[in-house]
Amino acid sequence: MTKRTVSGIQPTGNLHLGNYLGAIRRWVKMQDEGECLFFLADLHAITVHNDPALLTANIREMAAALIACGIDPDKATLFRQRQVPAHVELCWLLNGTARIGWLNRMTQFKEKSGKNREGASIGLYAYPVLQAADVLLYNATHVPVGEDQKQHLELARDIATKFNADFGVNLFTLPEPIIGGPAARVMSLREGTAKMSKSDPSDMSRINLTDDADTIMSKIRKAKTDPDPLPETMEGLEGRPEARNLIGIYAGMTDETPAGVLARFAGQGFGQFKPALGELLVEKLRPISKRLVALKQDPLELDAILLKGAEKARALAAPTLAGAYQAMGL
Repeated sequence: MTKRTVSGIQPTGNLHLGNYLGAIRRWVKMQDEGECLFFLADLHAITVHNDPALLTANIREMAAALIACGIDPDKATLFRQRQVPAHVELCWLLNGTARIGWLNRMTQFKEKSGKNREGASIGLYAYPVLQAADVLLYNATHVPVGEDQKQHLELARDIATKFNADFGVNLFTLPEPIIGGPAARVMSLREGTAKMSKSDPSDMSRINLTDDADTIMSKIRKAKTDPDPLPETMEGLEGRPEARNLIGIYAGMTDETPAGVLARFAGQGFGQFKPALGELLVEKLRPISKRLVALKQDPLELDAILLKGAEKARALAAPTLAGAYQAMGL
């Protein structure tokens, strides 16, 4: 079977280094390794309330960011989820197969709903079924996931297995996870135990893809660290989350292992390491930022790129959706 990778990303504004190293950079590599479908998960975005005008702007900004980072619409199929109605149709069909007990075990809903579980939307509760539809629709063989999304892919496999068994078909492929590398989880520059996030009130906690050189250097210089020099081995970073994070960022940006970075900088203090990291980020992010600004100035071109991708995705999705309707007697 041909390798087919499917992955989505929510269209949030203000993209940062965590988005780049955690998902987008991996996508750029994957598009040269096999067939890839990448979508802007705008239907997942509405499981919580959004300002409509802001959502529209964020969708275009995310498209621009993906292309600026190296996603090539001629290599990969890049599209908006909502422009392929089959995602929603298959989700509803799979709601008949998914079980409440399965969804009750999803830890992400518990984290996202917090103490106000009764006030959360049904969409927030049931979105793992839409995620299952997102990948099963295209018979994806592989799905890149972080540790926090592994459970959702297991759910997709359970739904696919049960559907195939219930209706005596071999319709859905069981996708395999692609777990991220060492830089897949980028932490805050202010707190090494918290994920880098655009929702953090402190802009100093993250490197935005649109930050200029001076801002990047300033943020890295002020990043929280400890007074000890860098150790020779990864074991020496135990209990030093901020140091581990900065080493991981450097490794992610250079395709080195964190151990390899340590071997080069062992014995040096952060007074020497931070400027090296800052200069590396400035060099790597400058062309992305420049392209991002240029792309955002042509929203109609971005819309056309996404629509072209959606047309291709609709054609790929049609046989699977038709097979699901047929299997169910619809």
